[in-house]
Amino acid sequence: MCGIVGYVGPREGVPVVLEALRHLEYRGYDSAGVAVHCGDRLEVLRAPGKLINLAEKAYAAGLHGHLTLGHTRWATHGAPIERNAHPHTDEDGRVAVVHNGIIENFRELKGELEAQGARFSSDTDSEVIAHLLARGGKDLAAAALAVREKLHGQYAVAAIARDDPGSVVAFRNGPPLVVGFGEGENLVASDPAAVVAMTRRCVHLEDGDVAVVRANEVRIFDGAGRQVERPVITLDWEPGEVERGGFRHFMLKEINEQPGAVSETLHALFPDMGQPSLAHVGLDPATLRRFTNVRLVACGTSWHAALVGKFYLERLAKVRCEVEYASEFRYREPLLGSDTLVVGITQSGETADTVAAMRLAREAGAGLVAVCNVRGALAERLATWRLPTHAGPEIGVASTKAFTTQLVALLALALAWRDAKGLAANETRALLERAWALPYDLDGMLARAPEVAAIAAELEHATNALYLGRGVLYPLALEGALKLKEISYLHAEGYPAGEMKHGPIALLDESFPVIALCPAGELSEKVRSNVEEVRARKAPVYAFGDASDARLAELARAVVPLPELPWPLLPVATAVPLQLLAYEVAVRRGCDVDQPRNLAKSVTVE
Repeated sequence: MCGIVGYVGPREGVPVVLEALRHLEYRGYDSAGVAVHCGDRLEVLRAPGKLINLAEKAYAAGLHGHLTLGHTRWATHGAPIERNAHPHTDEDGRVAVVHNGIIENFRELKGELEAQGARFSSDTDSEVIAHLLARGGKDLAAAALAVREKLHGQYAVAAIARDDPGSVVAFRNGPPLVVGFGEGENLVASDPAAVVAMTRRCVHLEDGDVAVVRANEVRIFDGAGRQVERPVITLDWEPGEVERGGFRHFMLKEINEQPGAVSETLHALFPDMGQPSLAHVGLDPATLRRFTNVRLVACGTSWHAALVGKFYLERLAKVRCEVEYASEFRYREPLLGSDTLVVGITQSGETADTVAAMRLAREAGAGLVAVCNVRGALAERLATWRLPTHAGPEIGVASTKAFTTQLVALLALALAWRDAKGLAANETRALLERAWALPYDLDGMLARAPEVAAIAAELEHATNALYLGRGVLYPLALEGALKLKEISYLHAEGYPAGEMKHGPIALLDESFPVIALCPAGELSEKVRSNVEEVRARKAPVYAFGDASDARLAELARAVVPLPELPWPLLPVATAVPLQLLAYEVAVRRGCDVDQPRNLAKSVTVE
């Protein structure tokens, strides 16, 4: 949530910063602003609503300067109106700041500052940072080092000072910050997507770091004030990957990128195509056999991936597995030890609750794995072992290709563990061999888009929907329902099909559509029986499953065929038409598909 950009270099800063902010729009925001060093003053422009409102205002003002801050805000303290937009300054305009996160003790700090004569002009917690920095002396970096000790909570801050025309100072505790290295110019940003158009070389700041960023120099100081070096990573993204590429929406582009993303992730995790080994990432058989149980921790869509992962680990690898909401995990005081492997699953690698759960696991002595899509992100830095997904940048707020590649990563872990335990090697290799053809199955599901669109046309005016699944597809019912409500604002719930008669069946009538996941396999007869119960209540059924099932075809208004696949591969293929359904319904309802209301891509506060 929220986007930070700071630029210093020879170019006009406003166009550079606005373009970088455009690449952060997917994170969710309700206002935007820039601060420009204009010789003897800092000029601040802010606007509510979309970035285009700020761009029109900035270009009309004709601001010129090479040192520039920009921000897209997602409101926490104070309404999403112009005076609460960032950047914020002190009353004399000496310092301008942009801030992601929450300052928990801002009321106490504000009271102290007002007693010293400070005058506040917003309702935000962020403004206290500008006043504190301005009172910290002319050396902005030294002020930042001191101010960190006064702030309680989570924050990523970038600041510029009127008396220093050549530096951006950035510091963090919780939310991410990266420094991008250009040629004679440098950027600070809250997300690598903002820097990739200028450079692929960047560093991730650690908690407690203060970075002094100049056009030709970057100095980083740690929590103790010592100058340190942080590892430079090279982003494996192309600039064009953060553009729509001819698609109407980023979400549709990313749905269509899934065959390639799944293929890339398979090749990265199993470089030797015939061998289910993860020894190349440190998870060799001896390491895996050390652990007797697994905890999968995640939030949102990643939590649904974890539910599928539980099936993989228990059925394929015969390992005890629990799935935890990261936001609840640490408040249960979980019992962890050296025999437990904790797997944190996060697209961004910066999800606050998941990162906190991973920290707890590490402190308790558990083994720690990160399943993450962003190289060098905090989750990867915390973990001992990394299972990188190769989805590329995911711009749409509603996760699609990150989800399917997470499933691949969890399947890889289960197959490697199964192999480490010596369980039916021929079956393991047969499943892995079939997995290599999975991208073609996804292509086949994408070709079903017209059939899915026809169902969406019937759901457009619904007010509720119920998704039903059994076994490994129950989590897909949850995920399908989440996608629909995230982007179309149509209320939907996912349920285990066998649980429907324990409550939800009371809701059903002819105006309550039901989406049933009913592929061929061991549970198809049971799901079909549940569909019979639905039809007895006159609710319309739309099935994704076995097109050769004549009775299912009689019961359902439409059946979208799912490919015949081994059960571990079915969730990956099933995700695609469910994503397409949510997308098509949202488009028909006139919703902002890529930036749904009230949601942020990367939730970096609790």
